[in-house]
Amino acid sequence: MTELLTATQMRVIEKAAIDGGEVTGLELMERAGAAVVEAIFEEWPQLGAGMLPDGGSAPRPAAAPRGISEKLKRAVVLCGPGNNGGDGFVVARLLNERGWAVEVFLYGDAAKMPTDAHTNYLRWSAMGAVSPLASSTIEERRVSQQADLLIDALFGIGLTRPVELPLVALTADPAIGETHKTVAIDLPSGVCSDSGKELGEEGRGIWADLTVTFHAPKRGHALADGPARCGRLLVKSIGLDSRADLGSMSPPVLMAAPEVASLAKGQGAHKFTYGHALVLSGGAGRTGAARLAARGALRVGAGLVTLGVPPSAQMEVACQITAVMLKCVGGADVLAEILQDERINALCLGPGLGQQRARDLVPVALAAKRATILDADALSAFADDPRQLFDLLHTQCVLTPHAGEFARLFPDIADRLAAPASQGPAFSKVDATREAARRAGCSVLFKGADTVIADPTGLCSVHAAVYARSAPWLATAGSGDVLAGFITGLLARGLGPHDAAATAAWLHVECALTFGAGLIAEDLPEELPKVLARRSS
Repeated sequence: MTELLTATQMRVIEKAAIDGGEVTGLELMERAGAAVVEAIFEEWPQLGAGMLPDGGSAPRPAAAPRGISEKLKRAVVLCGPGNNGGDGFVVARLLNERGWAVEVFLYGDAAKMPTDAHTNYLRWSAMGAVSPLASSTIEERRVSQQADLLIDALFGIGLTRPVELPLVALTADPAIGETHKTVAIDLPSGVCSDSGKELGEEGRGIWADLTVTFHAPKRGHALADGPARCGRLLVKSIGLDSRADLGSMSPPVLMAAPEVASLAKGQGAHKFTYGHALVLSGGAGRTGAARLAARGALRVGAGLVTLGVPPSAQMEVACQITAVMLKCVGGADVLAEILQDERINALCLGPGLGQQRARDLVPVALAAKRATILDADALSAFADDPRQLFDLLHTQCVLTPHAGEFARLFPDIADRLAAPASQGPAFSKVDATREAARRAGCSVLFKGADTVIADPTGLCSVHAAVYARSAPWLATAGSGDVLAGFITGLLARGLGPHDAAATAAWLHVECALTFGAGLIAEDLPEELPKVLARRSS
């Protein structure tokens, strides 16, 4: 698992390394600039073709004079007033040493730059000019004209206020002959490092083709609009191997592949070894969602799965299931009687349940103190009085709201999350999910491409279906019901609420990626054996 750092946490790690004598700030800046140049040529090898070798002949001019060969590659580097700008000056120098024509613009006053950044400003100034960066220069497109590369080293992770420059105008426009690649150092300017939101007026910031960050990804790389603005993300080491003590600033983790071996079934076990999940269904014509959840629970390895359906839906469900079992559950009294069987150790309520049926059954289910997932109607049924639900919840519960359901249960938190970000660090989806989990007293999985899972202790994971794991085919009816089933099955198998939710989120996306285009919800459980087989081979 990879930690997702805040800007403050990253500064603590850098400061600890510098204070401990492991590295100087100037050395870190040099490493960062070199890592950016390395990443550029990894991403676009064609830009390195014909380049001067390291230590080769003398550098070409920093600015391309008239009449110079058209094959000379041109980079424009935009440097800001802080250490991100210092990284940019290093990139400018290294590209120039490799034979590029480099033009550098500075936003701010060089005399006020931090010491290390100012040192690199002076080093570049001995090689080439530095032009002031102003809105008029950007709007007239004089900055990016005929460039091969545009390097955004303006603000990085340190941005705490809206960007005044119309940076969106720097996006390459093929209609007027612009084809340059845009590379952001740490984070595209305009994006809040901790939340992934754009600070200030929407649509003014940089849209990068490649973002290069250091040591570890930041929250803003995975949340909200951050991934779309970053393009492709590369994380480069700059030698910060020792970990600083972050104290109470526990970072969330970016979910990696779970240990699939832990989901294997051992010899000598029997079906009850892996739990008995009960999935409660709605009435006739409303059973499809619960059947999807039940199929998901069975495929992920629950030993037994039973669908609890009202009398009106018995025939409908009986015609549709084979390995999943059927139980008539009319009302709360019947459910209470069924739950006297303690072998039933995981419950799923919500998919297609109906809000009135949810209000009747949820209190009984929660009183049984079994591992319980509440989804869909089981959440919306309590929108008029969420506290009524919170008073019933226990630590073995998982709530799985999408944005609309989250807003019904936690309207004040949702309002803070939806508010425009006027300054950084902005309130993030991580903050919102952690606060919701504390209020509810149980684990919360807040759905989305940037799914966040948190429990009441502050333990938090982020599963971002972005970059190489982008899975847009999951935007189909019923996919969330299958996710609920995956979580239920893993709860039945004995995983804790947070681990069950996080593992299910990863498997859910992996199934979509394995299947590909044309996915519908019914395909997800059937794809799971392929995913598990591939991960265990």
